[in-house]
Amino acid sequence: MGFRSALIKHRELILYGVYLALLLLVLRWFEFRFLILSNSLDIYIGLIALVFMGLGIWVALKLAKPKKETIVIEKEIHIPAQKNFTFNEEEAERLGLSKRELEVLQLMSEGLSNAEIAERLFVSLNTVKTHSSKLFEKLEVKRRTQAVEVGKRFGLIA
Repeated sequence: MGFRSALIKHRELILYGVYLALLLLVLRWFEFRFLILSNSLDIYIGLIALVFMGLGIWVALKLAKPKKETIVIEKEIHIPAQKNFTFNEEEAERLGLSKRELEVLQLMSEGLSNAEIAERLFVSLNTVKTHSSKLFEKLEVKRRTQAVEVGKRFGLIA
């Protein structure tokens, strides 16, 4: 019994299955159309929301992109050390700087961090921070670089 004879024998059963499948497809199509028509407002609102979300992401990426590229060039500059440095004791007394604060200022000018200064002076990190804040207050500065600059200008460090 070949394939063709099996088709002829079960022809009605196969046609019945095909008609059921077509009927199921038609019903699904009508259900889909009904779903679209009954919820069309929600679908349109969702599509508009997706468009505006995409637009928002695009605008955010355009605004967040840097306009100019910054290039940092580092050059080594050699500044000759002053050979005839004299400590300005009068200025140190006028500002009321202690010996330890002057040591901290000198180590700051060498580029040491607070932890390195604490290690070199055998004191705690909090002590160095206290000396630094008092030093900034007395020199009327806010940053280490400003303190070093004022210290050099007043003749407190070399």
